[in-house]
Amino acid sequence: MDARQIRSAADARAIVEERDLKYLKVGLFDGDGIMRGKYMARDKFLSALEGGFGFCDVVLGWDSNDQLYDSAAFTGWHTAYPDATVRILPETCRELPFEPETLLFLAEFAERAETICPRGLLRRVLKRAEGLGLTASAACEFEFFLFEETPHSVREKNYRNLASITPGYYGYSMLRSSVHAEFYAELLSFCSAMDMPIEGLHTETGPGVLEAALLHDEALAAADKAALFKTFTKVLAQRLGWMATFMAKWSPDWAGQSGHIHISLKGRDGEAVFHDPSKPSNISDTMRWFIGGQQALMPELLSMIAGTVNSYSRLIPGFWAPTSATWGIENRTCALRAIPGAPKAQRVEYRIAAADINPYIALAAAIGSGLWGIEQRIEPSAPLQGNAYERKPPASQRLPATLIEAAGRLRRSKAARELFGDAFVEHYAQSREWEEREFRKAITDWELQRYFEII
Repeated sequence: MDARQIRSAADARAIVEERDLKYLKVGLFDGDGIMRGKYMARDKFLSALEGGFGFCDVVLGWDSNDQLYDSAAFTGWHTAYPDATVRILPETCRELPFEPETLLFLAEFAERAETICPRGLLRRVLKRAEGLGLTASAACEFEFFLFEETPHSVREKNYRNLASITPGYYGYSMLRSSVHAEFYAELLSFCSAMDMPIEGLHTETGPGVLEAALLHDEALAAADKAALFKTFTKVLAQRLGWMATFMAKWSPDWAGQSGHIHISLKGRDGEAVFHDPSKPSNISDTMRWFIGGQQALMPELLSMIAGTVNSYSRLIPGFWAPTSATWGIENRTCALRAIPGAPKAQRVEYRIAAADINPYIALAAAIGSGLWGIEQRIEPSAPLQGNAYERKPPASQRLPATLIEAAGRLRRSKAARELFGDAFVEHYAQSREWEEREFRKAITDWELQRYFEII
């Protein structure tokens, strides 16, 4: 039986028995998009297929560095960190090329924990789309830097003077990709085997930076693939003695790393709803309202897209990252790029997103705000022509400048609470406020260099 054929608990049980697997690997993604999981013995796994299993809810109560939030209401010392119920998702079964004696299954939080589960959040948004007679397709594309380093060496170097796998700029380089052809081949093959196929792979401008565009799929499956791609690209790199980073901006000398999201919608008849040949640039009313909602809510939802302190280092003029809630037709200086074309190809590119996104939360924000725009028939501004960086945006299009400001905007957003629920908004906002407070404890190299002697 092929892992891609698994659709039900019965199918999952059958493949485990057919292969006589002793252990299964089960994982889920937390609020920061980090994969948490474990190996499960066969009998426990088969039992959990039917009734779920308990997973310590501390993974919903700590940050990416395993430090406990100080103001989370959902869980904490006040609840004593009990188990939360988790359901296994048979249809997510995947081969693990490095571990042929097991299979990988994704899981998600259920019951009360489902209200703040990132995957559950996206499912609720997509259910909203269904209520409008719509289904969403999506694809993520990620830029990531590769280094000839290890987890030990980067710490020994204090993350400075790192050796990239290649020097210089060399965007779209056939030279670089040919020299490292074995790595490219292994990454392409590995991603195909794990059902997260790459549609395009090339070097970007910068030392050791690549861009991978994942093949589009139904939005929930696309988020699974994006989250798995980030995790297992890092796994593959480290197994080769390298390291990959998906930080939004790892160096002041180079442009940030994008994580653009492409989105399209279909109606009940399976036909594309963004395309209308009678309208300018084939942009239908539905697509225009979708863009209008995304544009209107982007300042309020930015922390769901730019969820780290580092995210805001990327959002500066002239470095291929948007700086305000603008949109344009085939305009790569805007936060939203409308891409006209054939009915199946017409889509919106959500360019504000960086490589550090949690794909589930980012897709929920990007799609949810667009659906809100359709429901409210929100008209966007006129499409911007030319260089968006040279234009002073109106107040309604200005974006929060810091994570803590963005978290505050989310907390105060009535639309966010209506789209995502009070429980998620409160929990996520406090987690982002915590993240910035942790940053405030740090003394940066810049501060030392600027103030140590002269002040």
